[in-house]
Amino acid sequence: MKRPLILALPLMLVTSAVAGELEIGSDLPLADVKMADVSGEKVSLNDAMGENGLLVVFSCNTCPWVDAWEDRYVKVSKKYQKNGVGIIAVNPNEASRSKGDSMDETKARAKKAKYDFYYTVDEGSKLASAFGATRTPHIYLFNNEGTLVYRGAIDDNARRPRKVESAYLMDAIDAMIAGKKIKTTSTKALGCSIKFAAEEE
Repeated sequence: MKRPLILALPLMLVTSAVAGELEIGSDLPLADVKMADVSGEKVSLNDAMGENGLLVVFSCNTCPWVDAWEDRYVKVSKKYQKNGVGIIAVNPNEASRSKGDSMDETKARAKKAKYDFYYTVDEGSKLASAFGATRTPHIYLFNNEGTLVYRGAIDDNARRPRKVESAYLMDAIDAMIAGKKIKTTSTKALGCSIKFAAEEE
């Protein structure tokens, strides 16, 4: 019998509340806001948009859930960027820039993990607030018209990728590209709480 994932990671890392999240069918928010990328450039969500859509991943450098799912970031990138889906990871942890989420540490993370996609710093957690994101990782998939078609978790097993039974994100991307109906459009994001600027460290 498969053990629940929540027992495999610290109890403080709980599922996110759906209330306040960007609704399915919503337009891509703050699409033109420029963010500092690990490349040294300034990029926006529109800059990252591919001809077939955009995947936005709220992530960070300091969360064990990101450690567990990070290999899936790279797998999804390698499979779908060549199919016209842009990918951008966004670090919203404004309150922990001095505790592992600085730009220098973000650059080091991208290099170590061999990211081949944008990894930006969300100053003031503006994008995270606009999206209603609460966790890292927290996934938002938009079609080529900038409409939200999936949000939530990457799949149903962070720790054991070979034991994944429901690949929510990849299934959603496949359906989106094929012009088919996405069966599961929303799931609960599992991860560490985003460290918003207004929070006490």
